[in-house]
Amino acid sequence: MKNNKTLQYVLMGVALLALPLILQMFGNAWVRIADMALLYILLAVGLNIVVGYAGLLDLGYVAFFAVGAYMYGLLSSPHLTSTFAWIAAAYPTGMHMPIWLILPVAAALAGLFGMLLGAPTLKLRGDYLAIVTLGFGEIIRVFMNNLDHPVNITNGPKGLSQIDPISIFGVNLGQKLMIGDFEIASVSLYYYLFLSLVLVTILISHRLEVSRIGRAWMAIREDEIAAKAMGLNTRNLKLLAFGMGATFGGVSGAMFAGFQGFISPESFSLMESVMIVAMVVLGGLGYLPGVILGAILLSALPEVLRYVAGPLQEMTGGRLDAAILRQLLVALAMIVIMLMRPRGLWPSPEHGKSLTTK
Repeated sequence: MKNNKTLQYVLMGVALLALPLILQMFGNAWVRIADMALLYILLAVGLNIVVGYAGLLDLGYVAFFAVGAYMYGLLSSPHLTSTFAWIAAAYPTGMHMPIWLILPVAAALAGLFGMLLGAPTLKLRGDYLAIVTLGFGEIIRVFMNNLDHPVNITNGPKGLSQIDPISIFGVNLGQKLMIGDFEIASVSLYYYLFLSLVLVTILISHRLEVSRIGRAWMAIREDEIAAKAMGLNTRNLKLLAFGMGATFGGVSGAMFAGFQGFISPESFSLMESVMIVAMVVLGGLGYLPGVILGAILLSALPEVLRYVAGPLQEMTGGRLDAAILRQLLVALAMIVIMLMRPRGLWPSPEHGKSLTTK
């Protein structure tokens, strides 16, 4: 039994390593879809800590994604040196901070913002908590949109461009890598970086789930009053959940900025937060395999449906826009999933275990 499981993991690992090399034969666009799916997995696993483990409905999670992205963008683009003379004097060749410095700073800043969000919402739950977190997410987006005057920090709606690609151990992921006659595309190199981050994130999340902190979060999720009566410090545990979840969002945001090379407030709209929540809920609330499945499906499905929306548009004589048709098909798919699988596509098998009788 143990050997079979080891073999399954080995085969899964080989498949994941070979996937971008196979996809790049059909075009780099398919590898980009896989890259974005991995970034969404990072976001969904982070939000699962807040929503799935601790039971705190967070509709402003995209704010932490934005914080990480703008942190990377500001420290790896010529924007600050062109805006502030004293920074230009300190860094005459430009601010090209290494990823090893930016990543911890982005994670820490996002975690701090997570706890700042958590602090005033400690006594809120349910709909009220959702409204406050939604407002927080929109406030961050509006700030990013308007911090271009009187001092230009974020460049406002124009966004930040010329962001440095990520470099790891001297390998520039923004350029293709040649190994003999074999070419590994830039998007494939990013895939391996994102995959390694996803695996580390899943490991951390799983260890948190089975730890005393994870059990305490789940106790709060099931019955906060009972958890408090049993001596749990619900205030600190909630703050920790917000902070930990936000940290993963910050890391994902930094990766997104390096991958895209350009960011603007439009990338961090309310719909992004809703989609991330939908990934967690549709996949299987509080269950890591389900959350990963939900993130893959909802990030890849809109791209795959491009090929369905085109023929449907032709059938209607071009009266319906392909983008609107795509959104309609995604919404229909989500409704069907929730009707057929109300607990998610891959719910936790432990759900209700205490109620079973032997």
